[in-house]
Amino acid sequence: MTRAVLADSGPLYATADEDDAYHERALQQLEKLARDGREVVIAYPTLLEAYGLVLFRMGTGAALKWLAYITDAPLVNPTQEDYRQALTRVRSLPDQRITLVDATIGALATRLRFEVWTYDHHFDVMRVPVWR
Repeated sequence: MTRAVLADSGPLYATADEDDAYHERALQQLEKLARDGREVVIAYPTLLEAYGLVLFRMGTGAALKWLAYITDAPLVNPTQEDYRQALTRVRSLPDQRITLVDATIGALATRLRFEVWTYDHHFDVMRVPVWR
């Protein structure tokens, strides 16, 4: 495994919202990742999803502030094959409510051999390594 983790929307959102149940945990984990020399990489679909959450839950000002902070992180695009793998994952788990964004992040993480920084149990269901 590389010294990077691929961020999911949950922890990214939690860093912005002081009222989020995971806010303190997310901040502590960011500090731990930095201490351990682990880079937080963000996939573009995650950036889009998390920005939307911040925008609609916290407003434009908070979203723009968050965006200015978060885009210092390395950003990565999934490939066409990652999207195909995501569709396959979703179809293979019809009893689960897995979003295409999460399935795409799972496929990307698998290809890059990154763990995913998430609070979402669906990554465990998809058998994607999770950073904890």
